Amino acid sequence: MVSATRPASVTDELLERLVARVPGRSGATWKLTEVYTGEVLVELPQSTPEDIEDAFAKARAAQALWAQWPVAKRLEVFDRAHTLLVDNAHRTADLIQVESGKNRRMAIEETCDPPMVMSYYLKRAKKLLAPKKHGGPVPVVSGSTEVRVPKGVVGIIAPWNFPFATGLSDAIPALMAGNAVVVKPDNKTALSPLFGISLLEEAGLPKGLFQVVCGEGPDIGPTLIDNADYVMFTGSTATGRVIGERAGRNLIGCCLELGGKNPMIVLDDVDVAEWVEGTTFGVFGNTGQICMHIERIYLPESRYDELKSAFVERAANLSIGAAYDFGPEIGSLVSPEHRDRVASHVEDAVAKGATVLTGGRARPDIGPAFFEPTVLEGVTKDMLAGHTETFGPVVALYPYRTVDEAIHLANDTDYGLNASVWSGDLARAEAVAERIESGNVNINDALATAYASKGSPSGGVKKSGVGARHGDQGLLKYTDAKNVAVLKKQVMGPRPGQGYDAYVKQMLSSLKLMRRLRVR
Repeated sequence: MVSATRPASVTDELLERLVARVPGRSGATWKLTEVYTGEVLVELPQSTPEDIEDAFAKARAAQALWAQWPVAKRLEVFDRAHTLLVDNAHRTADLIQVESGKNRRMAIEETCDPPMVMSYYLKRAKKLLAPKKHGGPVPVVSGSTEVRVPKGVVGIIAPWNFPFATGLSDAIPALMAGNAVVVKPDNKTALSPLFGISLLEEAGLPKGLFQVVCGEGPDIGPTLIDNADYVMFTGSTATGRVIGERAGRNLIGCCLELGGKNPMIVLDDVDVAEWVEGTTFGVFGNTGQICMHIERIYLPESRYDELKSAFVERAANLSIGAAYDFGPEIGSLVSPEHRDRVASHVEDAVAKGATVLTGGRARPDIGPAFFEPTVLEGVTKDMLAGHTETFGPVVALYPYRTVDEAIHLANDTDYGLNASVWSGDLARAEAVAERIESGNVNINDALATAYASKGSPSGGVKKSGVGARHGDQGLLKYTDAKNVAVLKKQVMGPRPGQGYDAYVKQMLSSLKLMRRLRVR
């Protein structure tokens, strides 16, 4: 087994300081390991229901003061935090790699997400949170004001595949809006979000406002949801159903980004070289552990062999390794357990008649959770890889005869998170994109363009989620709208001595007049 040397920045002192933030009165711990080697890095405290209730109580106390800060003062914290996050990108990437096993490129790119989110909302938050004047039922003498009020304490359940990005980026607009946050990172990847929170506090975020609790989802999830005023979750559809149901019982809102079986349609006029490079990242980036990564590729029958050959050759030559530098193109899966899940999808497909064009094997010679980039052919819907999200470096190729057929096949899924269309003709690609049932569609890209467009909402349809992050909606969802209405003169009712029949006639005439004048 080839072992990578842990980065010098990830010291035992740093690890102990980070996990000291996690409450765990029972003394129970979880062994957080370095993925490349399997070495135990630190014992992560596991929070009890009482720990979670205490965390929410502290967060509520801090939020009561934070919500009184002017928006401009709150934003100053994030202006400073932006600089700190960028300046500490490499140290953060070290932590991300240690705990998740992803390659260096993906770790560095993950560190860029919270600053990008900050930058967008630093420009938009003042306007979004400012009171907005609206007309009232009677022109001139009445009016209303829309006031945005923070929800209170937001519970965030973050996934292991992008722990730093989701742990912080989903919290940033919530905090800007005046909320407190209690985040539950995955046990496997708690270090980088803990480090990010310490940087926010260094930038001036009040202590206590951003709490962290740790534990297995079934153990602490119910208590977290029961104490939250809003829940943000990224993860599987099965878990999303449970969270949505509990949030509904508690009459609180939730935003759920869930699973996907993301398709790509390649049109017959595509440039093969550009397509191969873009698709390689869209399929194998983060070792296939991206919610929006491509798992199904539909190729035109007229160019199927050409495109297949070029893509398989590129996939077969991807460099895979355990290293804390920019050498390997492919890193590890997050754990041996997840490696086994990915392998089971490949084995099931082969047993039922699919062909492995390249890859298909675990690589224990590199590290305990490595798996080769894998391209399959002949996958059908009765196979796990044909209808269930694999969430690994595995993709299936399919030929199609007509564009209508390709669109039908792309839409033939319960999911609708992300899709991709490739063509040399943008108008043609856009026409196809309009017919795909997905919350995100990338043209001549696999996934990054949509997700990095922070001004547009990003979410799923069908069984891929409820609500969205990013865009104006990504901040406003963490607020309630209060309607403050003013009537300057008592004109809503019959005048003294006026009968109700006469009043109604006057009222209906006024409605017609206001419509003609476009007053309302």
